[in-house]
Amino acid sequence: MAWTRDQMAQRAARELRDGYYVNLGIGIPTLVSNFIPDGMSVQLQSENGMMGMGPFPYEGDEDPDLINAGKQTITELPSTSYFSSSDSFAMIRGGHIDLSILGAMQVAENGDLANWMIPGKMVKGMGGAMDLVAGVKKVVVVMEHSARNKDGTTEPKLLHRCNLPLTGANVVDMVITDLGVFAIDKKGSGGMTLIELADGVSEEEIRSKTEASFAVSLSGPARQAA
Repeated sequence: MAWTRDQMAQRAARELRDGYYVNLGIGIPTLVSNFIPDGMSVQLQSENGMMGMGPFPYEGDEDPDLINAGKQTITELPSTSYFSSSDSFAMIRGGHIDLSILGAMQVAENGDLANWMIPGKMVKGMGGAMDLVAGVKKVVVVMEHSARNKDGTTEPKLLHRCNLPLTGANVVDMVITDLGVFAIDKKGSGGMTLIELADGVSEEEIRSKTEASFAVSLSGPARQAA
């Protein structure tokens, strides 16, 4: 069976390390904050000027002045600090954020990312995503494996080449979908490698739903898949 949104977020949380400064994108990535391991110190950074974001508030405890970049109400911690948006982006562009976990519309086998243009919808722009993927030390994408069309059909989101406008070229290090986990050798020639399967999901199912070429290294030597 495919992973749920919570299971995808829980898998993404395994990429966190003690002392990391982390930026979480809107959607599924925001759920990662629910799965930070006990005893691990992770500082969540938001583009709109907040470091050390706390969990979502209980109903009735919302503070309209405390929001993340996705305009969701959040809480503060004893260690929370506030600063201007320009300082926030200076942190990002300066390479001081260790990990960015964000969603995507498409990812190419060489690590290209398209995550801001929604086909058929008006979009104001890519927001801070272009700066994030260019400035952070590691980029992890969390998304559903296939895109659903209005007529009920599906199409791959892992492609040979993205056909939507790029957010960044050769920027993605890992992709976590509801079917499995892929590592991407964006600097070398290793390309995309399937390294983990969701429970009950087969390599054949992933291959049938993936356009991108990828190697498989679940256990034992990797092998090439079409």
